[in-house]
Amino acid sequence: MTAIHPTAIVDPKAELDQDVEVGAYSIVGAHVKIGRATRIMPHVFLDGWTTIGESCTVFPFASIGSQTQDLKYKGGVTFVEIGDHTTMREYVTVNAGTNEGDVTRVGARCHIMAYSHVAHQCLVGNGVIIANAGTLAGHVIIEDDAVIGGLCGIHQFVRVGRLSIIGGCSKAVHDIPPFMMADGNPAQVRGINTIGLQRHAVSEKVRQTLKEAYRILYRENLVTKAALEKMKTELTAGPELEHLMAFVAAANKRGIAR
Repeated sequence: MTAIHPTAIVDPKAELDQDVEVGAYSIVGAHVKIGRATRIMPHVFLDGWTTIGESCTVFPFASIGSQTQDLKYKGGVTFVEIGDHTTMREYVTVNAGTNEGDVTRVGARCHIMAYSHVAHQCLVGNGVIIANAGTLAGHVIIEDDAVIGGLCGIHQFVRVGRLSIIGGCSKAVHDIPPFMMADGNPAQVRGINTIGLQRHAVSEKVRQTLKEAYRILYRENLVTKAALEKMKTELTAGPELEHLMAFVAAANKRGIAR
């Protein structure tokens, strides 16, 4: 049974599924859709063309779906999508896209901690953790199961690879490859994310392959193209290595973190 506190303001056009809870003084806009069994706690602001999945929790003073802060915004319909079983803690902000039809997306099973910011057209994968005050500039891509440390700043258009981790207070201005551990200002890759790989049941054999890939990419003073060729010829192929190589090969003009 859906429960809306008497002091909440829910637009009649908003779509709330079964067993949704909307707490005191929260505001839900006309184009908002909220999935089954999601809990909107007191003093939450949901606006814009925003879809929130099932069994999510949005904590007090979060603002989801507001107009982008991008000064290029000239109007139009833009979107925010939040996946199932995702938690948004206190004061989290997620902004809509900039141009007509653009989407800002946070995946399923994510844990976005207090004061974090997800800007326009960010694409955040599944199982991502962003610790307190982590800040994503526009167009950032965070792949599945990555961890962003507290007080991190991620530069616009930067990609953070799957199962990578960035230490607290870091500034990422280049792509962070998958399965790596990065830290610093600017962030540098320090090694593979051994603990994260173990927690996700990645085998020791695969971890050793990734460790060798790290050595070739970061310790042999090779240009990226040569490092990729050496990985291809010397290392045992597998999904993780292939994903790492494809990610590095597709690095944008900012390049990968060194």
